[in-house]
Amino acid sequence: MSEDATESVLVEKAGEEEPEIPETVGILPIRGLVIFPRLTIPLTIGRKKSLKLIDEVLPGEEKIFGVLAVRPEAAEKEDPGPEDLFDVGCAVRVLRMAKVLPDRYQIIVYGLSRIRVEAHVSQDPYFTARVAPAPEETATGPEMEAMVTNLKNQFKKWAEIKGAPAPMIFAVEQEEGPLDLVYLVTAQLGISAEEQQQILEMDDLGKKVRRITEHVTRERERLSLAQEIQDKIKEGLEKGQREYLLREQMKMIQEELGEKEPQEAEADELRKRVEEADLPPEAETVAERELSRLARIPPAAAEYSVARTYLDWIVDLPWKQSTEDVLDLDKAEAVLDEDHYDLEKIKKRILEYLAVRKLKKDMRGPILCFAGPPGTGKTSLGQSIARALGRKFIRMSLGGIHDEAEIRGHRRTYVGALPGRILQGLKKVGTNNPVFMLDEVDKIGADFRGDPSSALLEVLDPEQNFSFSDNYLEIPFDLSRVMFITTANVLYSIPPPLLDRMEVLELAGYTDEEKLHIARRYLLPRQIEENGLTEKHLSFSDDALRTVIHGYTREAGVRNLEREVAAVCRGVATRVASGKTGTVKITGEKISDYLGPEKFLPEMEIRRWGPGLATGLAWTPVGGELLFIEASKMPGNGGFTLTGKLGDVMKESANAAFSHIKSRAPHLDLDQEDWETKDLHVHVPAGAIPKDGPSAGLAMLSALASALVEKPVDKKLAMTGEVTLRGDVLPVGGIKEKILAAHRAGLRTVILPERNRKDLVDIPDHVKNEMEFVFVNRMEEVLARAIPRMKIDLEKALPKTRTASGKSAGKKKNKKKSAAKKKGKKKTTKKPSRKKKKRT
Repeated sequence: MSEDATESVLVEKAGEEEPEIPETVGILPIRGLVIFPRLTIPLTIGRKKSLKLIDEVLPGEEKIFGVLAVRPEAAEKEDPGPEDLFDVGCAVRVLRMAKVLPDRYQIIVYGLSRIRVEAHVSQDPYFTARVAPAPEETATGPEMEAMVTNLKNQFKKWAEIKGAPAPMIFAVEQEEGPLDLVYLVTAQLGISAEEQQQILEMDDLGKKVRRITEHVTRERERLSLAQEIQDKIKEGLEKGQREYLLREQMKMIQEELGEKEPQEAEADELRKRVEEADLPPEAETVAERELSRLARIPPAAAEYSVARTYLDWIVDLPWKQSTEDVLDLDKAEAVLDEDHYDLEKIKKRILEYLAVRKLKKDMRGPILCFAGPPGTGKTSLGQSIARALGRKFIRMSLGGIHDEAEIRGHRRTYVGALPGRILQGLKKVGTNNPVFMLDEVDKIGADFRGDPSSALLEVLDPEQNFSFSDNYLEIPFDLSRVMFITTANVLYSIPPPLLDRMEVLELAGYTDEEKLHIARRYLLPRQIEENGLTEKHLSFSDDALRTVIHGYTREAGVRNLEREVAAVCRGVATRVASGKTGTVKITGEKISDYLGPEKFLPEMEIRRWGPGLATGLAWTPVGGELLFIEASKMPGNGGFTLTGKLGDVMKESANAAFSHIKSRAPHLDLDQEDWETKDLHVHVPAGAIPKDGPSAGLAMLSALASALVEKPVDKKLAMTGEVTLRGDVLPVGGIKEKILAAHRAGLRTVILPERNRKDLVDIPDHVKNEMEFVFVNRMEEVLARAIPRMKIDLEKALPKTRTASGKSAGKKKNKKKSAAKKKGKKKTTKKPSRKKKKRT
């Protein structure tokens, strides 16, 4: 016990009259306690200064000294100073003193009145200070009486919950003076010394009553809540003891009858399943631990079902169950050819995988990404791969997923937690080596719930996924034997770290000839069967299929083509169902009877051709498209306008083409006056569709030049490529899609950058045989080929090449010629002079 601390909480009033307080008194600092006027309290004195103070005070007649509380921040000080004491305290008189030890006194003091320190006089041998009385206000009236009654009621409720002695409750109820009541309740309540000091320092009696009433009410509510919690705990314990006794009785009855308890029987069943599951060592350790834990949990407890579900997941996952691969390359190739037309690059990659798998049994599965426009067979290709390998197939759509827990699962602490969809899929197929297709990987989103693409980094990395950790399972699971295949329409929206883990195989759009073969071999037979028809009911000519391809669909894939074929089949099914017999022969002329008028007209035919119009090629996520560039010259003052909802890159490309043509005007048969007296306007139709990219630079350049010289661009020609400010032609992407779009539109000549020559490897042979490709390096070469009637002197228009020293090769040659000429002149001047001399 620290010095000056109280030993008892017994508080009672003294009945003697109060003496006069001296001007200078000794001061006794106390910790953790505040002395109130007109109350008695026992104190234990042990500090040397305090003992000297008592020794000085006791022989006196009045035995009076002052008591000041130590501030909370100085409570740990061994010897507090004047600055560590409150200024307001209480003058007390010693009623009784007992010496319990040679260096320890037990005294009982009575609070006389409140005092305020005016100045500290000395600190040795004990504290002395000059003090003045601090009289306290008194108040009467109905409001004060009501507050006093309320305080007594609240204190009585608190005392009943607290279990306070009856004399204490009686003393409070009998107290009539509001001020004495406040001090009496404050001393009994047990609030902190700092809060007691605040009440002592208050001058307004009404504020004191309200403040102590708040403390009593708060303490009463706290005790009530604690009592309520204790009652619930006690009730739960009694209920648990009762259930335990009943359970023990039931157990004894079952033992007498030779029966097992349901929980025990369930535990035996789970243990048997764990033994038969052939789990890896780590999973088996966790399962045994959970079984032991499950045996100790009552079946009615909420944790029982959580632990049981967790064990079920551990047992049901295919830790070592796998299917045997079909490693017959010829059979696999036949399956792939049967299901899909063309796609030679994809089929070759699958056969390579089978070949390596045949030679190396423990190879890890590749991570393939099929990228291409919709309807090109990416998803169905995964099913064909599974069939060719003899594996099971599972598909998971990632489109619109925002929650990382969809991949990694939830922690078991959450209600209704489950593993991620990766492990859910493996449990569903029952093998650890299926073909797992992650569809639409480019459409994953990220928000406050996490980033699923980041969670896929571990799944799609062969160097990490052999120990994939799911948040729910928390046991490493080997995913290295799974063959993951992802699909995407575009690659730019896939995070680079995720894209880096995948081997990208691009599927471009189909040519018209390929669509015809696909419709004949796959789409038409499937729709005939799905609509309840047979080949006896329907005959589709190639001319009709070509009409559907050209006039009713415009796509890189074949999804809409199948819909149109299905519409024809439904029309025939209606005729057959109505009782009409005979085979319906669908020709190009009859197709409109089922599908209505053609939806798409050939773009080249609906354009009125003339100067200022050029055909460019564009890449879109659904395949290649024609991009018409229009340019017009009009009276003005040299202005240049761009319209058509163009992006910044496309605008910069147009400005570069315009500036280069203007700088090379003298060599391009252009009128110099046009730059000052004419305005130029470049427009790209379909103005509601955003367009961007540099690959329309050649088409913009040709359209501008055509408008300026008022001579048309070759109508049967399309072009793509980026043009620089210096007139160089740079390579662009999407060459295969663009060439297929030109071929689909009937164009047979395409101007390409020279550095895109290598991209022709991916073009089908029958397309290359039907088309002419013109490769260029400079803008002047483009204009010479695109505008045949434009007069261009290529020798003067093309810039001179330079040597390593930076000097023009032409000038260097001219310098050599002039030097030789001068040298020749020197020689000829000397010889004639000699001859003349001889002649003379």
